Amino acid sequence: MTRTVIEAEGLGKRYGRRGGWALRDCSFRLPEGLVCALVGPNGAGKSTLLMLAAGLVAPTEGTLRTAPRESLAYVGQDKPLYPQLTIEETLRMGRELNPDRWDAGAAQRIIDAGALAPHTKVRTLSGGQRTRVALALALGKRPDLLLLDEPMADLDPLARHQLMGTLMADAAENGTSVVMSSHILTELEGACDHLLLADGGRIRLSGPIDEIGAAHRLLTGPATASAELAAHTVVESRTTGRQITALVRPRGPVDSGTWQSTHPSLEELLLAHLRSPDAPPFTAEDSQDTAEVAA
Repeated sequence: MTRTVIEAEGLGKRYGRRGGWALRDCSFRLPEGLVCALVGPNGAGKSTLLMLAAGLVAPTEGTLRTAPRESLAYVGQDKPLYPQLTIEETLRMGRELNPDRWDAGAAQRIIDAGALAPHTKVRTLSGGQRTRVALALALGKRPDLLLLDEPMADLDPLARHQLMGTLMADAAENGTSVVMSSHILTELEGACDHLLLADGGRIRLSGPIDEIGAAHRLLTGPATASAELAAHTVVESRTTGRQITALVRPRGPVDSGTWQSTHPSLEELLLAHLRSPDAPPFTAEDSQDTAEVAA
């Protein structure tokens, strides 16, 4: 049985006694060794979920089991570093704090790729350069679980592409489990193999990207046949003139004489779920037979 690196059950977080819920009733499992995309709109609870997984905040309700603190690394959006230290001193600090796990070569490769001088003070770095230093610290720790909150937001497209490639290659080589939040869907589609879609403080989609995609179909047909969609789980339907287009999870055969059926792209799938907050959530682990029925 595949081991899990994160397992949440009924997880919830509320800030303050009268504050709103940032997360509520979240349940999911993340098998170890995968690269997981955590996506969703602003305020969906992504940052809170990552901070909970990092042990930086405690849950209000439910349970969360994750990797021990010493074997995980977390890079938040603000990327806190000591501004008075140089890059060289920052990496030395990482080595001294993690003497049994530190991988100087992994950290230095991230720094060298950005052509950063070792004696440069952190306070003089740009946002993108600070990102490199924070990621170098995280990878140098050689974590079993790497948690990244919008890690590439400060980088230009070329640097983002190069650094993403470095991260993914490192994760594959060392079997690192990665959870990465991002708003750039194209950045995640080719790099990640697992998906968590957060919306309204809840997890709407959870599972391997391939299985989630295989469980959905994009159907196009005559608007007069809309009643036939009731035989399936409809995520979203849109009518344009005499034609209707619907994203569904088939619960049986689809009439090929009536409907043109295609696999949705990841972007089409995510946007349809975000536009339809009342659509039933989907967890691939609990619906292993959905793709087989729809095939």
